[in-house]
Amino acid sequence: MIRECYNVTQQPVTLYGIPNCDTIKKARRYLDEQQIDYQFHDYRKDGLTLEMLTQFEQELGWQALLNKRGTTYRQLSDAQKQSLDRDQALALMLEYPAMIKRPLLVVQGRYLLGFSPASYQQFFA
Repeated sequence: MIRECYNVTQQPVTLYGIPNCDTIKKARRYLDEQQIDYQFHDYRKDGLTLEMLTQFEQELGWQALLNKRGTTYRQLSDAQKQSLDRDQALALMLEYPAMIKRPLLVVQGRYLLGFSPASYQQFFA
């Protein structure tokens, strides 16, 4: 198996999310402990554009990006959930960034959604 090798310190690492999310806190702690330099992009403070969201969707798919565990999604009616399509989901995620699954880690065009120490270790191997 050929692995993509690179020096993490020379690659821009961006972690997207919202700061009060427990999973974001775990991911940030992991990156700090591993001494991986990264930029944190807070959707609410730093902004979220349709262009950014569309790029994420093209890489990962809107169903993967949609946080179905959050209160915002759970507050949708059953009819809204059943009829949800790509365009509606993107509009909701743009309006309510908490509806985006977190964290989203981006390194040189590579995307990783969610957090576990094992997945991050493999991602940076």
